[in-house]
Amino acid sequence: MNRIRKLATLSRSQSVIEGAGVRLHRAVGIGDEYQFDPFLLLDDIHSADPADYLLGFPWHPHRGIETVTYVLNGTVEHGDSIGNRGAINSGDVQWMTAGNGIIHQEMPKRTPGVFRGLQLWVNLPRTHKMMEPRYRGLAAAEIPACELPDGTLVRVLAGRFGDCEGPARDLVRAPTYFDLTLPPGQTFTHPFPSGHTVFAYVLEGSGAFGDESAVAHRNVALFGDGELFRAESGPEGLRFFLFSGEPLREPIAWRGPIVMNTEEELYTAFQELDEGSFIKSKEQEGADGATHGKGFYRR
Repeated sequence: MNRIRKLATLSRSQSVIEGAGVRLHRAVGIGDEYQFDPFLLLDDIHSADPADYLLGFPWHPHRGIETVTYVLNGTVEHGDSIGNRGAINSGDVQWMTAGNGIIHQEMPKRTPGVFRGLQLWVNLPRTHKMMEPRYRGLAAAEIPACELPDGTLVRVLAGRFGDCEGPARDLVRAPTYFDLTLPPGQTFTHPFPSGHTVFAYVLEGSGAFGDESAVAHRNVALFGDGELFRAESGPEGLRFFLFSGEPLREPIAWRGPIVMNTEEELYTAFQELDEGSFIKSKEQEGADGATHGKGFYRR
């Protein structure tokens, strides 16, 4: 019989200010990166006040990670040193592999009602830290959704659920990223390989995870080992995001937007940023915004 994954830790996202002054809730990324390996950070922007998000995330660098931006409601304009320009709209996903270095910006636009979006950081293994950067823009219509007989809806951003396979299929760590909506009083189960990291973030409603521990809005739940994830929705239903991935089990040297394996590699990255030699790909040389990462915040 498959072991149901029991709840290991349950916490609540914390209010922080990032970018040029964006108010958001950080669910993962507050001194817990080894616990969530290979995931480094999960931020939730959720506000009806444009002053909380309009300053956005102007030109800044990344190296050594993949960033995943999922816009739930609203629009984010983006640009990068690879030459991509465009908008991420409601339901769209941007999956960006920073690799050896990319400079980009993400600027939320004024949204009627509530603007909401998530950003996930996935660490790259030592062997891929300096790979060529790449970008995938996934429109909402490209992201499959499986509806179960009980009304449960599983939107698959990455990984596989039944006949639904996420559209980003060349990901370095092959993570799972599900957006799940359960009607009231329903149970959802899904198998994951033993040894993989599994965690969930609650967007709306309430319910129980694993060993029947109560969960609610803005809870982040990290699970122990096992082969089967289990969730049960409460009387108002439950919407949550479910993530899994194989841990890297490598040293993490992290400062601001750059994540490497050693302090020496971090020093080199920031030195190159200051000297203007951060961008490694010839296609990026001279790109707009390619020098705007100088002096960006350092964690």
